[in-house]
Amino acid sequence: MSGEYPPVMASETDMDLPAGFTNGFQKYKKFRPFASGGKGSILSCQDTALGRTVAYKCLQKKHAENAQERRRFLREARLTAQLQHPNTVPVYEIGFSDQGELYFTMKKVAGRNLYQILVSLYKNDTDTLAEFPIDRLLDILIQTGYVLDYAHIHGIIHRDVKPENILVGLFGEVMLLDWGIARIWGMPHEEPSPHTTSEEYESQHGTGQRPGTPLYMSPEQVVGQIVDQRSDIYSLGVVLYEMLTFSLPFQGADVRTTFEKIMDHPLQSPSERAPDRQIPSGLEAICLKALEKNPADRFQSMRELITAIREFRTQAMLG
Repeated sequence: MSGEYPPVMASETDMDLPAGFTNGFQKYKKFRPFASGGKGSILSCQDTALGRTVAYKCLQKKHAENAQERRRFLREARLTAQLQHPNTVPVYEIGFSDQGELYFTMKKVAGRNLYQILVSLYKNDTDTLAEFPIDRLLDILIQTGYVLDYAHIHGIIHRDVKPENILVGLFGEVMLLDWGIARIWGMPHEEPSPHTTSEEYESQHGTGQRPGTPLYMSPEQVVGQIVDQRSDIYSLGVVLYEMLTFSLPFQGADVRTTFEKIMDHPLQSPSERAPDRQIPSGLEAICLKALEKNPADRFQSMRELITAIREFRTQAMLG
């Protein structure tokens, strides 16, 4: 790793704010609900000092005193601020509210996440079909790949790449969100144990109609190995598979069954899973390589995956 891209250290991202820390919380007015974000809440508010609307994120009250969640919240704020890339959301400020609530403010980006877009495409929504043909979806994938490549150069592995964390703005901007469980150079081991039960996982990470993280985990992440950039490549490969088939490569009735399928079940090719979708063989080959169970058989860098997708697009245009 060259001196031009020094690694980000965990000691710089996870530390608590110092005693006596102050900031200008009083300038924020007109709070309104905006979105939910994992264990945090996101509000829209007015920054009266600069006369602009911003997004305000805070930990939900039930997690506010949890030391691990505070560390992850601070990590998300600081990592997002330090990764100054066009595909990350600019962070403006971090601090405490008048009630002692830990928060950070960032650029407010209106739009839909990629999961919402894929659901609309699956339902054959006319406007969404017109706005998001396969070439546009590949562009979203490429932009997500670029910010991951940038993060990897700085020693950061996202570890939670999924459509819900890819925001597509109203003006074409693509933002990769939620860096709270990223693995950073020098960070302690935090992967789940291979013996984690569904109940244990859900008690640690929460539940929902659609368990997000397990469905996109690489095999090495499932068994608790220390991951590198190839784990993010696998997760982005799952996103590509979902774009092509409107389904996931491995999904079980619960977390444990999903983990078992990721580890042991052969992958059904996208064209076999969705024969009516007319999936191009070149794009399928890229997807299958990204989803190899052995990291050594995948693309070895995010830039390799980006290049493969761009070359496919060029060949498709030339006909």
